[in-house]
Amino acid sequence: MNGITFVLRVLHHGEKHLARHLTTVAERHRTEHEVHHVALDLAGWSREHAQRLADTAGRLGLGIGDSTGTPLPHLLSTLREKESEALSHRPEPGLLLLRDLRELHLGAAENSLHWEMLAQAAQARKDGELLALASACHPATLRQMRWANTMIKNLAPQILTSL
Repeated sequence: MNGITFVLRVLHHGEKHLARHLTTVAERHRTEHEVHHVALDLAGWSREHAQRLADTAGRLGLGIGDSTGTPLPHLLSTLREKESEALSHRPEPGLLLLRDLRELHLGAAENSLHWEMLAQAAQARKDGELLALASACHPATLRQMRWANTMIKNLAPQILTSL
C-alpha cells in the first residue's frame, strides 16, 4: 500500500466515523435544537466526503474499503432515540454535551490534518484530481471543527458554573 492509499483509507474511515458520531450527538441532544439540526447537517457533509473519497479512490484503482452506509438504519435510529430519552433524565446532560462536542472537535481536527496531508501529497505528485478533492472538502471539515469549538466556548461557562 502506498502513502496516498493509506491517507485516503484513514481519511475515508475518519469521515465515516465523524458522520456517525455527529448523527449520534444530534439524536442524543435532540432537545438542544441548534445542536440537533446543525449536527445533522454536518454529518451530511462527512457522508459526502466519504463518498467522494471512495469515488476518487475507485477511479484511481485504489482500494480503501467499502463506502456503504450503516446497516439496519431503522433499528439504529430507534436505539438512538431510546438512548436520547434515557440520557435526558440524567442529572448532567450539560457535561455529556460538552464531552460530545469535544469529541466532535477532535474528530474533525484529525480529519483536517489528514486532508492537509492529502493536499500536500497531491501537490508533490502534481495530482490535480486529489488536490481538487482536498481543496473542495477540507474547508467544510474546518467549519465542522470551528462549529464544535464555538459551541464549547458558548456552552462551557453556563454548564460548568451551574454544577
